[in-house]
Amino acid sequence: MAIQWFPGHMHKARKEVKKSMPLIDMVIEVLDARIPYSSENPLVDELRGERPCIKLLNKSDLADPATTKAWQQHFEQERGVKAIAIVAEKKGEAKGLIQKLSQIAKTELGDRNLELKPARVMIMGIPNVGKSTLMNGLLGRNLAKVGNEPAITKMQQSTRLANGILIYDTPGMLWPKVEDEDSGYRLAVSGAIKSTAIEFEDVALYAADYLLHHYPELITARYKLKELPKDDIELLEEIGRRRGTLRSGGRIDMHKASEVLLNDYRSGALGRISLETPELVAAKKAMVRSDKP
Repeated sequence: MAIQWFPGHMHKARKEVKKSMPLIDMVIEVLDARIPYSSENPLVDELRGERPCIKLLNKSDLADPATTKAWQQHFEQERGVKAIAIVAEKKGEAKGLIQKLSQIAKTELGDRNLELKPARVMIMGIPNVGKSTLMNGLLGRNLAKVGNEPAITKMQQSTRLANGILIYDTPGMLWPKVEDEDSGYRLAVSGAIKSTAIEFEDVALYAADYLLHHYPELITARYKLKELPKDDIELLEEIGRRRGTLRSGGRIDMHKASEVLLNDYRSGALGRISLETPELVAAKKAMVRSDKP
């Protein structure tokens, strides 16, 4: 199942980024720490070329900490890449990032006087990964519009920070077609893709199946289950019964049960959960290569 969701303003954003990139010294790509691979936009590497890149694993307080550390090590094997886990909403974390940006800029840009010629840093990333929240944290005030909906930022914004850093913010930008089925579902589970782009219940069933296999103890604890449901459908039905999402005749409202599960995941109520690991992604890529003639 390939997902196509490339609104007009995202196409415009890609053109603007490509036009501005020759002026940029460094790129920050904001990723969702729960899905670093699936939230990594291949267009970013294509557009940034050889420029240094900082991969910010945002929402790390919602992700499995051991898995986040594994992703940091994975990304830093790439040339010119630094990986930093962050919680953009947490007061003070963005300010600490400014110092790190300045240090990296001084290393990468040599003897350049950053006060006279600031390091131009572009923030990029897919929708709903926290770019605007990060921007507001860096500025110490609410300048960038923030919302728990994909595609809030619709135009580029630039602001000069302390320590010789000039920040460019860009709209959230997906690539034209998400070919990998698992990545499409993970993006939908995390909330990066609007619920109108994919069947809501299908997304919840995907999440339920993954959680049953990888985080069964969190499922039983959250929903106070004596035993683990045998499959994804049974889990949603059990959630529906325990959360009172019943229709006439005692039937489970699967849509509402799906909402409960996805909201619990996205809010962190289920616990710190990552939906993919470097090993899982590598295995999937190897499988795809072996299937090709």
